[in-house]
Amino acid sequence: MKPATIVGIILIVIGVVGFALGGFSFTQKEKVVDLGPIEATADDKKTVPIPPLLAGLALVGGLVLVVTSARKT
Repeated sequence: MKPATIVGIILIVIGVVGFALGGFSFTQKEKVVDLGPIEATADDKKTVPIPPLLAGLALVGGLVLVVTSARKT
Protein backbone atom coordinates (compact mmCIF):
# COMPACT_ATOMS: atom_id res chain seq x y z
CA MET A 1 0.00 0.00 0.00
CA LYS A 2 1.32 3.44 -0.89
CA PRO A 3 2.06 6.04 1.79
CA ALA A 4 -0.43 8.47 0.21
CA THR A 5 -3.18 5.87 0.53
CA ILE A 6 -2.35 5.25 4.19
CA VAL A 7 -2.36 8.98 4.97
CA GLY A 8 -5.64 9.33 3.07
CA ILE A 9 -7.28 6.56 5.09
CA ILE A 10 -6.06 8.13 8.35
CA LEU A 11 -7.50 11.50 7.29
CA ILE A 12 -10.82 9.88 6.41
CA VAL A 13 -10.98 8.24 9.85
CA ILE A 14 -10.16 11.55 11.57
CA GLY A 15 -12.87 13.29 9.54
CA VAL A 16 -15.51 10.70 10.40
CA VAL A 17 -14.56 10.74 14.10
CA GLY A 18 -14.64 14.54 14.06
CA PHE A 19 -18.18 14.55 12.69
CA ALA A 20 -19.43 11.68 14.86
CA LEU A 21 -17.91 12.63 18.22
CA GLY A 22 -16.88 16.25 17.86
CA GLY A 23 -13.46 15.48 19.31
CA PHE A 24 -11.72 13.11 21.67
CA SER A 25 -10.65 13.10 25.29
CA PHE A 26 -7.86 11.45 27.25
CA THR A 27 -6.78 11.15 30.87
CA GLN A 28 -3.32 12.12 32.03
CA LYS A 29 -1.82 11.39 35.45
CA GLU A 30 -0.29 14.45 37.03
CA LYS A 31 2.02 14.49 40.05
CA VAL A 32 0.61 16.91 42.63
CA VAL A 33 2.80 16.38 45.69
CA ASP A 34 6.17 14.64 46.02
CA LEU A 35 7.49 14.67 49.60
CA GLY A 36 10.07 11.91 49.81
CA PRO A 37 8.24 8.57 50.11
CA ILE A 38 4.83 10.29 49.99
CA GLU A 39 3.53 10.98 46.53
CA ALA A 40 0.11 12.22 45.44
CA THR A 41 -1.18 12.12 41.88
CA ALA A 42 -4.31 13.43 40.24
CA ASP A 43 -6.09 12.36 37.05
CA ASP A 44 -6.46 15.26 34.65
CA LYS A 45 -9.04 14.71 31.89
CA LYS A 46 -8.32 16.74 28.77
CA THR A 47 -10.61 17.17 25.78
CA VAL A 48 -9.44 18.01 22.26
CA PRO A 49 -12.33 19.36 20.16
CA ILE A 50 -12.37 18.86 16.38
CA PRO A 51 -14.25 21.66 14.60
CA PRO A 52 -16.69 20.53 11.88
CA LEU A 53 -14.85 22.57 9.24
CA LEU A 54 -11.58 20.80 10.04
CA ALA A 55 -13.33 17.41 10.05
CA GLY A 56 -14.79 18.15 6.61
CA LEU A 57 -11.42 19.24 5.23
CA ALA A 58 -9.77 16.09 6.59
CA LEU A 59 -12.48 13.91 5.05
CA VAL A 60 -12.27 15.57 1.62
CA GLY A 61 -8.46 15.61 1.69
CA GLY A 62 -8.38 11.93 2.60
CA LEU A 63 -10.77 11.04 -0.22
CA VAL A 64 -8.68 13.03 -2.70
CA LEU A 65 -5.48 11.28 -1.60
CA VAL A 66 -7.03 7.81 -1.84
CA VAL A 67 -8.57 8.47 -5.26
CA THR A 68 -5.41 10.03 -6.75
CA SER A 69 -3.16 7.28 -5.43
CA ALA A 70 -5.53 4.63 -6.83
CA ARG A 71 -5.55 6.28 -10.28
CA LYS A 72 -1.77 6.25 -10.64
CA THR A 73 -1.59 2.44 -10.53
